[in-house]
Amino acid sequence: MARKHPKKRTNSGKSHRRRSGGDTTAPAWLYGSHAVLAALANPARVCERVLVADDQEAERAALAAETGGHAGLIDLVSRADVTAVLPEGAVHQNIALLTRPLRDISLEDAIDKAIETAEQCILVLDQVTDPQNVGAIIRTAAAFGAAAVVMQDRHAPPVTGALAKAASGGLEMVALLRETNLVRAIEGLKARNFWCIGLSSAVGTPLAQARVKGPTAIVLGAEGNGIRRLVAESCDTLARIPQTNKIGSLNVSSAAAVALYEITQSA
Repeated sequence: MARKHPKKRTNSGKSHRRRSGGDTTAPAWLYGSHAVLAALANPARVCERVLVADDQEAERAALAAETGGHAGLIDLVSRADVTAVLPEGAVHQNIALLTRPLRDISLEDAIDKAIETAEQCILVLDQVTDPQNVGAIIRTAAAFGAAAVVMQDRHAPPVTGALAKAASGGLEMVALLRETNLVRAIEGLKARNFWCIGLSSAVGTPLAQARVKGPTAIVLGAEGNGIRRLVAESCDTLARIPQTNKIGSLNVSSAAAVALYEITQSA
């Protein structure tokens, strides 16, 4: 059950410094109903505290926490208390969770999982730095059953509450990992029989013709620049999403959704 917490909070809510690669164990605040409830229900999470400012949300949080083995962490507080621990402007829906990052996994582990299950698709993001885009891509990856999202170590956003909220619980379902060298990562995928498709807005065959049955990796670049030359050259093929010329290109998260839908049709 949720408990009243009369004492003033002691956590400042400031973001914690992260080492390159995102492997720090420092706790951070997640917020938003879907992100928090999914995290609470995940036994792999190390959760420390839940702030809830709504009785109905508290009941849902208690149930999720019980499922994940995190019961007894919920504090009923005021909405102002929830707001105080989060970044300015955060839309928290009256709930926030202090939790440690999920354990890092290797690319080999992600590949093994993809091959052992029906989730035989992995997304590779080349210098996609906007947390809203990355979160939306993770949400889409979860919806279409992708096994993992691979980001570049240095040119990718940290896993913040904003990213988790955009992922809408997808962080608990799709492995998120960082690689120092994406070309090497793509070569590793190819060595394990993944067909690597680089998405381009201008060149390549139509995506429907580039898809294959079996393990597939979709490589996406930042909006505007697209995937870098060496990354593109490491792919098995380049493909484009056919569209009218009324607009320059799709947002990268929209392109990921279209690509995942197309690829899953051949699974």
